Amino acid sequence: MGGLGERVQRFSIFQDLWVQGRSCRRGRVTLGLKVMAAPVTLLTDFGQSDAYVGILKGVMLGICPSLEFVDLTHEIPAQNVALASFQLQNAFPYFPAQTVHLAVVDPGVGSERRGIAVQLPTGFLVGPDNGLFTGVLAAAASQNWPVQVVELNQPQYWRTAQPSATFHGRDIFAPVAAHLARGVPLTHLGSSLSEADLQGLTLPTWCPTRGQGAIQAIDHFGNLITNIPGQVACGTWSLVYDSGQIPGGRTYSDQPLGTLLGLVGSHGWVEIAVNGNSAQARLQANVGDRVRLVNWVDNGLSAANCGEFKPSH
Repeated sequence: MGGLGERVQRFSIFQDLWVQGRSCRRGRVTLGLKVMAAPVTLLTDFGQSDAYVGILKGVMLGICPSLEFVDLTHEIPAQNVALASFQLQNAFPYFPAQTVHLAVVDPGVGSERRGIAVQLPTGFLVGPDNGLFTGVLAAAASQNWPVQVVELNQPQYWRTAQPSATFHGRDIFAPVAAHLARGVPLTHLGSSLSEADLQGLTLPTWCPTRGQGAIQAIDHFGNLITNIPGQVACGTWSLVYDSGQIPGGRTYSDQPLGTLLGLVGSHGWVEIAVNGNSAQARLQANVGDRVRLVNWVDNGLSAANCGEFKPSH
């Protein structure tokens, strides 16, 4: 294993290779450590019963055989861009810098919608310009992060210069993600775009003057995740949904089995849940339904207005 000094040196080299090298040249070894490519995450609405996800990985491995993949989810309901954006926003902060996030939920495939790649200080995004990256870009704006965007118009980095009209994930997005992971600069992949020109999702906003928010996502357990920031749910608080009042708590077990409650989920948003069951099944709720917070604390998180908005990122 070598002495402490050698191990420190090996770790330092590993860090440099991870952040700066991101090479896929097989067999290159420095002090016994292979140069590693950046990891690639995948998020799609492809499901698991077809070979589409495997095909994406096969294309990327053909470009960069040392790639490592993390499947975020392939169970996004078909063409549900808003839920995909929410799930990607939740996952993005937990990955190391230089991770490439490949997201393909693409109702407009084959149309005039653009393919894009985005570089942030903590990673890359690759996919269609249809609002899929709204959540991540809004979070980046809140941190004043620099954002660089290109339109994918350099076919030498695609699988083919004549991509399928129905599978840009295979022919454009997956190859671009692999090239980014192996170290190709973003600027080589296409022409620069202004972030302000990207498509955004139109979503209901949190309205502090009325304590009003909305359901922005429903998870696998049937929890109704609102757009109400968890920081405002302090002290004794409750929620009003469809004229019914729901007590707030800290954990699911704060209420008896089968009882509705509100709490702040691990994602940082206020949610409506049922201890041991599905709030969505109980309430027959839908994304976009209004929810009101009672006895909340502003904490400086007031919104600029209380209508609908299109995020400007």
